[in-house]
Formats: sequence, C-alpha cells, structure tokens
Amino acid sequence: MDPSGIGNDCKNEFCIDNLIAARKSLKLSLEKSKTLGLALEKAGPRLEEINQRLPSLEAAVRPIRADKDALVAVGGHINRAVGPAAAVLKVFDAVHGLEKSLLSDPRNDLPGYLSVLKRLEEALKFLGDNCGLAIQWLEDIIEYLEDNRVADGRYLSNMKTSLKGLRELQNDGERVHLDGGLLDAALDKLENEFRRLLMEHSVPLPMSSPSLGEQACIAPSPLPVTVIQKLQAILGRLIANNRLEKCIAIYVEVRSSNVRASLKALDLDYLEISVSEFNDMQSIEGYIGQWGKHLEFAVKHLFEAEFKLCNDVFERIGLDVWMGCFAKIAAQAGILAFLQFGKTITESKKEPIKLLKLLDIFASLNKLRLDFNRLFGGAACIEIQNLTRDLIKRVIDGAAEIFWEIFVQVELQRQSCPPQDGSIPKLVSSITDYCNKLLGDDYRPILTQVLVIHQSWKHKKFQEMILVNEVSKIIKAVDLNLDAWMKAYGDTTLSCLFAMNCHWHLYKDLKGTKVGELMGDSWLKEHEQYKEYYSAVFFRESWAKLPVHLSREGLIMLSGGRANARDLVKKRLKTFNEAFDEMFRKQSGWVIPERDLREKTCQLIVQTVLPVYRSYMQTYGPLVEQDASSSKYVKYTVQGLEQMLHSLFLPRRERYGSFKGRPTGSKIDNGVDLRRTASAVA
Repeated sequence: MDPSGIGNDCKNEFCIDNLIAARKSLKLSLEKSKTLGLALEKAGPRLEEINQRLPSLEAAVRPIRADKDALVAVGGHINRAVGPAAAVLKVFDAVHGLEKSLLSDPRNDLPGYLSVLKRLEEALKFLGDNCGLAIQWLEDIIEYLEDNRVADGRYLSNMKTSLKGLRELQNDGERVHLDGGLLDAALDKLENEFRRLLMEHSVPLPMSSPSLGEQACIAPSPLPVTVIQKLQAILGRLIANNRLEKCIAIYVEVRSSNVRASLKALDLDYLEISVSEFNDMQSIEGYIGQWGKHLEFAVKHLFEAEFKLCNDVFERIGLDVWMGCFAKIAAQAGILAFLQFGKTITESKKEPIKLLKLLDIFASLNKLRLDFNRLFGGAACIEIQNLTRDLIKRVIDGAAEIFWEIFVQVELQRQSCPPQDGSIPKLVSSITDYCNKLLGDDYRPILTQVLVIHQSWKHKKFQEMILVNEVSKIIKAVDLNLDAWMKAYGDTTLSCLFAMNCHWHLYKDLKGTKVGELMGDSWLKEHEQYKEYYSAVFFRESWAKLPVHLSREGLIMLSGGRANARDLVKKRLKTFNEAFDEMFRKQSGWVIPERDLREKTCQLIVQTVLPVYRSYMQTYGPLVEQDASSSKYVKYTVQGLEQMLHSLFLPRRERYGSFKGRPTGSKIDNGVDLRRTASAVA
C-alpha cells in the first residue's frame, strides 16, 4: 500500500470521530439549554411574585432602617389619630342602628319616632363636628410618616387620596354623605305625617242654607288640641332641619283648600263676573246683597278660624311666620275674589241704583272694618290691605260722584218730553222713592259717613245739613220739571190730567215719608191744592161739557109738537154721542196710575154724566125708541155707559176690551128690553 494513502485514511477517520464527538456535545448542550429554558419558564412567575412582594418587604423593613427617634414619635401620632377615628366609626355604627326605626311609619308612635330622630340629629352633629378632627389627625400622621420616610410612598399616596375624598365630602355640607340619606328620608316621612294629620282633621264646615238665611253649623275649633300638639312637635323637628318653608307650603295648601271647599256650598260663581257680562245694575242687584252676607260669613267664621289656628300651630315660631301663613291661606282661599267683585261693581256704568249698591258695599266693608284690621292688618297681608283700600276709595268716590250728579241729571230731564198718556214720569216716581231711601234709616247714616270721608279727602269741612239740603234741591228741581212738562202738552185737558197725576203722587206718596217731613206740611198741602185745582179744570174742560148737549130747552110735550120734539131729541142725542165718542176715544189712551185717584176721577165723571143721561132717556127716550132709526141715536145703555166710564185711565197692564153699550134693540142679560122699559134707565 502506498504509505501516503494510508496516512490520508488515518486523517479522515480522525476527523469523523471529532465530528461525532462534536455532534454529541452539541446535542447534550441543546438538551441542557432546553432543560434550563423549562426551568427559567417555571421560575418567571415566582420571580414576578417576589418582585411584587419586594415593596411591602421594603416598607416592612424600612422602620428598621428609620431613625430611632422618628420610630418612637410615630406611636403617639398614630394613637392621637386612631382615637377620634374610632369614635367616628362607632357613631356611624349607631346611625345605621337607627335606620329601621326611622324608616317605619311615624303615626304608629310619633313621640318615639321624634325621639329617635333627635338621636340621629345628635349623631350627625357629632359626626359633623368630629369627622374633620379625625381627618385632620390622619392627615397629620401621614405627613409625619412621609417626612420621616417610615412608610411606603405608594401606601401614603393611597391614604392621601382617600382622605382628600373625605375632606371634599365634609366641605360640601351634604349630610347624605354622612348618613346615606337617612335623615332626609325621616324628614320626608314627618312631612307626610304633617300633611296627613292636617287633611284628616280639615273638614269643610257644613252649611245649613246656601243663602245663609239660617246660621251655618260651625265647629268650636277647626282642629283638636291633641292634633295641634302633634303638629307642633313635628314642626319642631322640621324647623331644626331647615324645612319650615315646606311645612308652611303644606299647611297653606291643605287649609286654603278646606276653606275653598267650605265656600263652595255658597255658590260663589258670581264673584267671577266681569263688567262686560251684565247689562245694568238691576241684573246683578241680588248678587250684591249675597256678597255682603257671604263676605261677612267668610271673614267672621272661616278666616277668623284660620287666623286662630295659624296662631295656635305656629305661635312658638314667631308672629311674622304665622301671620304670613294666614295671609297666604286668605289669598288662596278666596278673599281676593270678594274684593275683586266689589271692584267690578265700581267699574260698571253710572246709574242711580248704583249709588245704593255702592252704599251697600260700603256698609258691608264698614261693618267688617275692625275684623279686617285685626285679621289682615299685618305686613304679610299688604296685598289684601291695598286691594281693600283701593275698593273703599273707589266706592266712596263713585258714591259721592253719583250723589252730586243727581240734581244735574234731574235738571237735564227737564228738556225731555212728558209721557204721552199723561201718566207720572218715571223720573218723578223713581226720584222720590230714591230720595226717601237716601234719607231712610238704612242709607242716611252710611251716605253721611261716605260724604264726610269724601269731603275730608278734599280737605273740606263737612256741613251737617249738606245731605238734606241736596235732597231738597233735587225735589224742588222735580217741581220745576213738572211745570216745564205741563207746558209741553198741546192739549190743555191732558196737561191738567198730567198735573193732577203728578201733584197727587207728590202729596200722597211723600206724606208721612222722610222726604215729606223734609219738605214740610205746607209743601205737601200745596201739592194737594194743585191736584184739586187741576182736577177741577180737567172736569170743567172735558166731561162737564157733555150734559149741556142733553138740554131740555124747547122740549114742550104738546100733542101738536110731538114730531118736532122727537127731531130735537134725536139731534141732541146725536150731538151727545159724537161728543162722548170723541172724548172717550181721546181719553181712553190716558192713564191715572194711582188707583184711588183713578177711581175717584171715574166716579166723578159718572156722577157728572150718568144722572143727566139716565134722566134724559127716561123722559125722552120713548119719543125716539118708536122710530125705526132709533139705534142711530140711542147708542148706549146706562149700564154700558157706566162701564165704559169706569174703564177709563187704566194702566196698560190692567186694560180690557171696550165696554161700548149694546144697541137699544138688544137685550141685557136679564132679558129686559131697554127700549120698552123705563126701569132700564132708572
């Protein structure tokens, strides 16, 4: 063999061995690396756990490394901070212990509930006073630990964050953060109990009669004493927790609603009426009378009771509080509506009757003056006071204005036309009745008081006789109106009838009255004499002229002159009939309103005409009755004529059909022939 070849083979074997050994070594290294990797993988979490525990371990061993004096001092700081904090925590536990009792219904045991609530208030006060102190001590100890590096920084940071939150909760003043809202929940329950007690014992007063003709049934006290005591006890706790306004709101709501319910029975819808809703004062005259009665009832009974009750319930709090409470009840219950109705009346159009109604309103307000001053005199009732003063001013100004205008209005009527039927002008009858009312016992003192006040506002001295002097002027102006109206008639007879009517009215209707006494007996007698005078002229110018047409002159009953006598009787009967028909036609539309004067006048006419007619027909009737045309001349029976005369001067509402007599060819009810029987004209 070639030695060189052998040598090469030896080298190759050696290299292979090295490669095998290297492979084995590398494989072993890989296995070791894999084993080490697995070991490291398992050690990772443990290292992480160790890493997390290192800060606490460091904090735990830090005090060992801290200054000895700092470690000694920290004990005192901790003790001072823990003491208040422990006391606060103890009170917190006590607060939560009250929760069950305070979430129960107060009506079951109100005194016990109030006692527990007071304990809660005391506990919260303690917490409010001491939480700040505990927080301050804790802040101090944290600051000390931080300065002396005897505690972990992260731990101190967390503590600071917690204490900051506590400090913010304390500074915002919300108690809910201290008790979890327990106190507010308890106070809400007390408010509900306050409302319940009020509502259960606030019963509208029963009215026995809507018009108050009978006395309404009124309880001696609107609330029992025991209920008032409970309300006061509840108020004490609610006021202590700044809930007075809520209590007042509840009280006003319940009690004003109760008063409104009491007033509802009186049917006060008319209080809402506006000026545009009524045409004249007569249309609401009845409401004004009711208004006075209803206002008196409301003030003297309902508002008086509320006034006393407000004092009883809120007297311990102060005058301003309970007066303010009462003012709200009065306003919401309806006193303002009463005053507004009075104002509406003052805004209506001026007319005479309005003066009387304004005096009625003033009388009602004046009657309640002392009650108004006592009930609504406080500062809290300023709105009611202002409205009342405004109403009184409007009433007085309006009444005085109308009173002073009466004379002027009477004078203005002088230019108007008198009634076409000769009756009494409405002005005469109404103004005399009106003046009698003003001088009567009901209105004279009120009107006098109104005029006194009105004059004082104008800084004028009131004259005692100013009222009677003005009324006297008004009546004398009526006299002058009568004279002017008489001259306005074109017919003298109608003018006399008119004068007769008016003078008789002034005499008869004013005699024995206040106006009659004021004007005097001589004035009354003068009107009586005027009536007699114009009555005489009336008869002379009218009915007294009829009998003349039935003259007997020239009627000599001789045998040779019978035909001539018949013709003369016919002529005179025709003339009489024509004159009677014309006079009756004209006067059948005239009126004498006074019944006694009308009957007396008709009787005088009958006595003037009928006897002459009866006698004439008895004597000369047979001459005409035999004639075929007798019905043309004998138009009326005596009875028919009498009925016609008695039908004169009736007011329109009393008139009836004509009593024109039957023709002489007819029979009256008893079957007697008027042409044949002399007794028919007897």
